[in-house]
Amino acid sequence: MSADVYEHTIQVNLEHMDEMNHVNNVVYLQWTQDAAYAHWMSKASPALRNQYKWVVLKHEIVYNSPAFLQEELVVKTWVYDYSGAKSTRVVQIVRKSDNKLLAEARTLWCLLGVNNRPSRIGEEIISVFKPEKAVIY
Repeated sequence: MSADVYEHTIQVNLEHMDEMNHVNNVVYLQWTQDAAYAHWMSKASPALRNQYKWVVLKHEIVYNSPAFLQEELVVKTWVYDYSGAKSTRVVQIVRKSDNKLLAEARTLWCLLGVNNRPSRIGEEIISVFKPEKAVIY
């Protein structure tokens, strides 16, 4: 099964910068969450979005190289796997000019149903967000 990859481009602006004149690490975290949200909003039907919400259980980010003012970056994300109510999502942030991997995140998400309680990830979500790995139950 081929993973459904979502991507968008970001222009590095002054508000992304820190005192060392490169993108602040917290900004990468925000971009990671923004990409996951944008992917969900672009693929999930209004009915799915009304029935389910996602919450973060854990972020792991590896920072490989800094990004600088005015650079164009590509943020790519996909679902790696599922297990019960949990899903692992990968986000890669690359510099567009040379395709250099600047940061990679793995985030563990939990699916909540309408009652804000964990809800097993069903086929209606798996079929939309095809995992990279085989589905684990």
